[in-house]
Amino acid sequence: MTKTVTGVIDSYVFRRTVDGLRFLMLKRSKTKIYEHLWQGVAGKIESGETAWQTAVRELKEETGLTPKRMFTADYVSRFYEAHKDRINLVPVFGVEVDDEKVVLSNEHSEFRWVTIEEAESLLVWKGQKEGLGTVNEMVLKNDDRMRWSEIKTEE
Repeated sequence: MTKTVTGVIDSYVFRRTVDGLRFLMLKRSKTKIYEHLWQGVAGKIESGETAWQTAVRELKEETGLTPKRMFTADYVSRFYEAHKDRINLVPVFGVEVDDEKVVLSNEHSEFRWVTIEEAESLLVWKGQKEGLGTVNEMVLKNDDRMRWSEIKTEE
């Protein structure tokens, strides 16, 4: 029987500039699965971690950045893995940062701060584009969903 699991997260990191929102896109290293794929900050949920804790940890590990504000996006990505016969549900987070200085880990070979249009053109998977679009919409509207789903990362 096909399993449904939540083992990974996606987060879309952004900063506010005088020219509008800029999103951080990361290019996977050639030594990694899906080499050269552009993505937001993503990663596997470790034992004992919540999904949002994974997003904070991965942000620090992959970029050296710290969240200023973080919220749960009104979207869950999903995909099917045939070799494991499972459906993956992927929580999506919006993460605002103040700093534009990124320190890449060995998981990625390149980064770019880009507009929403540029980010959408770099992303491959439909779920990534929809997750990014939801984060962008929530930030631009500054609607109550951000307040209701805000995550206090200071513990």
